[in-house]
Amino acid sequence: MRFIMNKILIVFAHPAFQKSKVNKVLLEMVRNERGVTINSLYDRYPDFYIDVIAEQQLLLEHDIIIWQHPFFWYSGPALLKEWFDLVLQHGFAYGEKGLKLQGKKAMSVITTGGRQEVYCAEGRNHFTVNEFLVPYRQSANLCHMDYLPPFVVYGTYSIKPEEVLNEALKFKKVICALRDNVIDDTTLAKTGYLNQLTL
Repeated sequence: MRFIMNKILIVFAHPAFQKSKVNKVLLEMVRNERGVTINSLYDRYPDFYIDVIAEQQLLLEHDIIIWQHPFFWYSGPALLKEWFDLVLQHGFAYGEKGLKLQGKKAMSVITTGGRQEVYCAEGRNHFTVNEFLVPYRQSANLCHMDYLPPFVVYGTYSIKPEEVLNEALKFKKVICALRDNVIDDTTLAKTGYLNQLTL
């Protein structure tokens, strides 16, 4: 059987990347992996003027779309919201003739300062990260994409360097496994967060 490699696009949004403790390490871990493209929105569009055609072309050229960003006020940074508003146009990504992204996969990669225990019904934030990510899941659904479980790094305010490295190594394994099609749909359906997978 012929091997088919998925092409992965990481749509990355971090307005203060120079201060990043975790996202920087995650990106560096996969930057040189074959089949992986990193599209850093704040580097490309510091003025917020997004090249919609170029962004849509990138989406067409890739099989798996990853939205990677720090968790700001239970959502993403402003430029990522602008990207959603402008790039995922009616007639391109959704609507009667908007089938350009049909069959592609999408997922979220999130870093958050809060520890995992604060993201539950009994915790300070009252909801899980998966529940907060419903708008991303529904956006993928509207665009006829399959939304995968997210990869979430918690506790970034107090995380130790060795823990960051451990999460980055897990992230690399997940990215390579998705690229190489070695995670079956049944396993994905049973997984709440991709960090939990044993690869």
